Amino acid sequence: MKARLMDTGLGTDRQLRVKYVDKSYLDSHFHFHDACEMVLIEEGYGKRIVGDHVDDFEEGDLVLMGPNLPHIWQNDNVFFQQHRHLRVKATVLYFAPSMVLNLVAGTEAAQAVERLFTNACRGLRFRGHAHALLVKKISAIVASEGLKKISHFLNMIDFLSESADYDYLASNAYQNALTSKDAGRFNDVYQYVITNFHQEITLDTIAGIAKMSPTAFCRYFKARTQKSFVHFLQEIRVSHACKLLRQNELPIMQICFESGYNNLVNFNKCFRNITSMSPSEYRKSIQKGE
Repeated sequence: MKARLMDTGLGTDRQLRVKYVDKSYLDSHFHFHDACEMVLIEEGYGKRIVGDHVDDFEEGDLVLMGPNLPHIWQNDNVFFQQHRHLRVKATVLYFAPSMVLNLVAGTEAAQAVERLFTNACRGLRFRGHAHALLVKKISAIVASEGLKKISHFLNMIDFLSESADYDYLASNAYQNALTSKDAGRFNDVYQYVITNFHQEITLDTIAGIAKMSPTAFCRYFKARTQKSFVHFLQEIRVSHACKLLRQNELPIMQICFESGYNNLVNFNKCFRNITSMSPSEYRKSIQKGE
């Protein structure tokens, strides 16, 4: 499954596309495209990579991504097991930013809309009051046709342009340095890591997945992502640990092992390196609602 500059189905005669996903698991590859994309996860969970950002996603996740921002959403391994009756459901909106910018050109709204699309180039995850209202606005877009669909869509864009109730995903310094060929190689690497992070992953193994020597792979990965492969692997594992710490009362030692670490000292060190707190401190902060 090779990644590429994906065709979103938009063209000169189609500037807005609504797609509803309802399947056993997500099967998209690591890709990017020249459209904006809004994703509302209605059911399902797994790992999400957007630019240089790594995190888990779950039901209710709502993200807006700008053009040419590489991303992949992959369900956890349990979704790929036979006889599991799990589903992943999502509503996805693709739209051309030029359509909106042309409509607002010369108006008071232009600056706010331009700022929205600039910010979306890092990926925006909406929360709080904005999240609740956006879910309703997306539902209205899906349920309508013709000019009413466009009207609801523009109403959503107007709301987005005035909202600040979101978190950035990719870092401020992130820039997409990937070609379609690079994305194909990263697709293989990312899918392998997301599937196998709970086990030992040697440099020889992952370099083999990328069809490179270990030394060449390390240079290549850091040049394209501005981080080492070891740091990326830590981000995947710590993200999974954070999800377990949020969701249940498993002992921290068990979470350590389920996240791919073989001793508590290394787990605590890596966890603090990524989150600036220990696993127990993180759990307490979640319980306090901080």
